[in-house]
Amino acid sequence: MPRATPTSGPRVVLVGPPGAGKSTVAAALAERWQLESRDTDTDVETTAGKSVADVFVEDGEPHFRALERTAVATALGEHEGVLALGGGAVLDPATRALLQAYRDGGGVVVFLDVSLAHAAGRVGLNQSRPLLVGSPRAQWQSLMDVRRPVYEEVATVRVSTDGLRPAEVAEVIETTLREQRIAEPGA
Repeated sequence: MPRATPTSGPRVVLVGPPGAGKSTVAAALAERWQLESRDTDTDVETTAGKSVADVFVEDGEPHFRALERTAVATALGEHEGVLALGGGAVLDPATRALLQAYRDGGGVVVFLDVSLAHAAGRVGLNQSRPLLVGSPRAQWQSLMDVRRPVYEEVATVRVSTDGLRPAEVAEVIETTLREQRIAEPGA
């Protein structure tokens, strides 16, 4: 039986590690479905009045995570397009509970998976990623070792972004939802 499109909240929520392409895929999918896209990292930056990297450096990770938790809760409650979450948002138990409630209500969470080889070129492994400072490749792999089970836990479906452009990933998501009989806009 097909899943119902949620009556409120995002049509799709994208989760995954740095370099998976969450923000760009959200924009491509939203364009494909003629919806708005939203990124909780951008919401945090707007609230804080500074970049995510600056929030980490100046205010610390706990402050960033509190802002992120609020941004996710707000977006899940009011945004009706495609939503991209920051890579670590799923680590928060309250956020996972919100995602589970969203899924229970018919929402779809897509885990955008990516290998280190493909993420490295996309992320650039630079200083704008505060959790990748030091040995970026080792840090990214360490993050994935911890986060992969959580991404898999919260996801309705998993889509690999390796070797694909954002528009191609959006197409794969749409096809996957159709094949799994999960409703999407226009279905």
